[in-house]
Amino acid sequence: MSSEPTQNPAADDDAIGFDDLTRDIAEVPAVEVITTVAVHLMSAAAVKCGLAEGGEKDKDLDEARKLITALAGLVTAGAPEISNFHAAPLRDGLRSLQLAFREASLVPDAPGAGPGEKFTGPVYS
Repeated sequence: MSSEPTQNPAADDDAIGFDDLTRDIAEVPAVEVITTVAVHLMSAAAVKCGLAEGGEKDKDLDEARKLITALAGLVTAGAPEISNFHAAPLRDGLRSLQLAFREASLVPDAPGAGPGEKFTGPVYS
């Protein structure tokens, strides 16, 4: 019998992969992380508002409300940290989603009560 310890190559790969990911995320600027998360929330909200290829099949306004509210919180809190250059398009996208939600709703929310409007203020068309 050999006295050398047996190595698990998969365990080594996992450790290397995690270290690589840790180093990679450490190099990503905060503005990029914030905008990437915002774009993912926007995309998911658009699908849930029925604006994607699937249309009515994927429409779920309850889920859209949650996503838009989360996006509004992120954009509102993150805007001062990422500069107006990056925040302005996010605000525009958010407003478009809020208006799309209002249009898709059978019974529209009162001004100021729509998704994310507690963070952004009322959105009018």
